[in-house]
Amino acid sequence: MKTIGILSDTHGCWDERFSRHFAQCDEIWLAGDIGSEEVADKLEAIAPLRAVAGNIDGMVLRRRFGVWRDFETDGVRVSMTHIGGYPGKYAPGVKFKLETKRPQIFVAGHSHILKVMYDRELQVLHINPGAAGVYGWQAVRTLIRLTIDNGDIKDLEVIELAKPGLDEIGRK
Repeated sequence: MKTIGILSDTHGCWDERFSRHFAQCDEIWLAGDIGSEEVADKLEAIAPLRAVAGNIDGMVLRRRFGVWRDFETDGVRVSMTHIGGYPGKYAPGVKFKLETKRPQIFVAGHSHILKVMYDRELQVLHINPGAAGVYGWQAVRTLIRLTIDNGDIKDLEVIELAKPGLDEIGRK
């Protein structure tokens, strides 16, 4: 059994609450727009990090993480990229990769919009964890935590973090 922390679009923002919410995680998955090596290093100090670079990430982060990742953990196949779209509106080339790789979970970021939905056609759970950083228009920053237990995906929870200057639910 593994507990997984998932985030995206940190844009170089470190929040100490990442440490608190991911302290018991066995792995952390970061779906791009990392923004700095410092953020990646701090996440890696909490738990093993599986990440992909996003469209704002420079060559250092692109070389370190790449832009597409396929892996398996505790019996679940996972594909991850930054700009991936979502069921019914995948980015160009993504649907073909998903049909070929056949992951059970597909993680993508970029939109800053939290979205968890099951693609019945491809039989894949799509997860966009929203944006964890302060850059962007979102009032509420989000993280995801879930459990993978011998091939079963369960206990998915959304963790909300307000932007600086706002309370936990986004009010001034």
